Amino acid sequence: MSKTEVVVYENPDLLAAATAARLVTRLVDVQAAKGSASVVLTGGGTGIAILKELRDSSARDALDWSRLDVYWGDERFVPAASDERNEKQAREALLDHVPLDPKRVHAMAPSDGEFGDDVDAAAAAYAEILTADVPAFDIMLLGLGGEGHTASIFPESPAVYEKERSVVAVRDCPKPPPTRISLTLPAIRRAQDIWLVTGGDAKADAVAQALAGAGEVQIPVAGARGSRRTLWLLDRGSASKLTKVYQTPSA
Repeated sequence: MSKTEVVVYENPDLLAAATAARLVTRLVDVQAAKGSASVVLTGGGTGIAILKELRDSSARDALDWSRLDVYWGDERFVPAASDERNEKQAREALLDHVPLDPKRVHAMAPSDGEFGDDVDAAAAAYAEILTADVPAFDIMLLGLGGEGHTASIFPESPAVYEKERSVVAVRDCPKPPPTRISLTLPAIRRAQDIWLVTGGDAKADAVAQALAGAGEVQIPVAGARGSRRTLWLLDRGSASKLTKVYQTPSA
């Protein structure tokens, strides 16, 4: 049965560093068990900070990067060179600094890529990749917004109601850029482990509502549940409205 755990760290810097340490350890364990591993990355300040911490960690070389598949939970549908691209930020923070197999880095298409500005075609192409290659993700990193969105699934948006498709085009996002590609909640729930990582007081209400059992239509992050484990990694600010007190780990 899937279980939910919450760990609270003292501040955002410690949150990022500890998550990076957890990530490399877990991926090494998965590779030892089955030969390869897969990870789904997230953007945002915390998501990129984790990748920078991993880049600078001496433990990163414990991972066999050539046997790691990399995916994204969502992407801004902008040109490939745009600084808003989650892929570009991830490459600058980590991916260009480690010996990944390029064929195992599965980026979502940019708006000036092979599908041009057809975001529906780009989303469908990513869904085809997942259908062919991914029975289940090993670890999925997700952030969340203050209103409860995760990936690019916003409250009461068409994406949150999607039950069949694994990847959808998202238009008219309430925060820029307005057009994106996102995994859906059914695809997200294919992950063995989901790590919801966020910091700051502005996220406290959404964290508290999701952990209290809010509906996913109003608080989409509440629908992000791993098939094996859902791990909330928070700082003191984002955990400040939880009714239960969670202790900061000593190590």
